[in-house]
Amino acid sequence: MPDWSIQSLTLNTFSMAQLIRSAKSGSDWTNNELNAYNISVVYQDAATFFETPNLPQPTINPNVLTTLAPDDATDDTTYELLQTMDLATTPAPAEESAVDDFAVLLFRALGYAPRGRILRTRKNLALVINGENRRAETDVCLVGEDRIVLLLVQEDKRHLEDSDPEPQLIAGAIAAFTANNRWRLQTLGLSPLPSKLMAGITMKGTAPIFYKINVTEELATAVGGGAFPQTPTIVYAHVPVVPRPNRRWAEGMKPLDNRQIILSCYEAFKRFVH
Repeated sequence: MPDWSIQSLTLNTFSMAQLIRSAKSGSDWTNNELNAYNISVVYQDAATFFETPNLPQPTINPNVLTTLAPDDATDDTTYELLQTMDLATTPAPAEESAVDDFAVLLFRALGYAPRGRILRTRKNLALVINGENRRAETDVCLVGEDRIVLLLVQEDKRHLEDSDPEPQLIAGAIAAFTANNRWRLQTLGLSPLPSKLMAGITMKGTAPIFYKINVTEELATAVGGGAFPQTPTIVYAHVPVVPRPNRRWAEGMKPLDNRQIILSCYEAFKRFVH
């Protein structure tokens, strides 16, 4: 008797290999590009994704965990973060900067950017795809002192346009991997890395989804040449478990119970940013 599961997998791989691969900028990537380059996303629970049975207590000003509204803040730093949080939770229809502003303040408050690391907004990365030069623009990224990109943030802009941030984030991770290797080789005099786990986050308002994107030379080369990589790339993701999941996007980090959980996820995610 034939093994239908193997035949189905073979046919599915064959059909993905036949998908059209066009030269698209990172901002134009969709699930079609993920399928065309043998990329899939698997969502995991917190313990599996963060590789720890319990989420850690966030290392942040305690006032951020206990102060609900900006006007209740007793220090200016907490006030600024909460005020920016309010703006980012319900961004203006024609504006996207509020989410980026909030992300920068939040990463600083959580200790993601100590001396030697810099937070950048709107950084453009070269993306060679199907033999043509395109660009991938990160909304926010964290850069090490050696100018290596460590973390990428992609805002969910579906309130402005019909686009999915997940494929865009993955395109940015591939572009960052290639840029990092070029910098290692041509400037630092180091060998290119055969693979690198790129940390990524998508944000809809102040509600994040966390990603671990293992980019390989095989994947980057396939994208550059518009070819189907035989080795699949599995991207792992985690959606924080909040008390009212049906109100996740509307509430974001404003309620204190949501805030505690999401900040603990950010704290646990630090180990993958290197």
